[in-house]
Amino acid sequence: MKIISVAFAAILVLAECNRNILTGSKLTFDNYNQITTGMSKAQVEKILGPATSMETKDMIIFKKATWRYEDGNKFAAVTFKNDEVDSKDTNLGR
Repeated sequence: MKIISVAFAAILVLAECNRNILTGSKLTFDNYNQITTGMSKAQVEKILGPATSMETKDMIIFKKATWRYEDGNKFAAVTFKNDEVDSKDTNLGR
């Protein structure tokens, strides 16, 4: 019984350390840093996966979209202007 308890505790520790791997989340500081100005939406989605939420606004002279990625208390936001990355923000690495 003691061996099972120790094994279970080890699994819990490893699971928490590798939460992004287990949940399939691509929201990591390294992936976020790969996002650069001018990238397409397809390129961003390939790196970070599908956004948790999206907001789109049709301005008079350009289209603006913000993709938000969330995983617990971590977030990243990528803003597109005419379907290309214009800016980004995150609390990863803080």
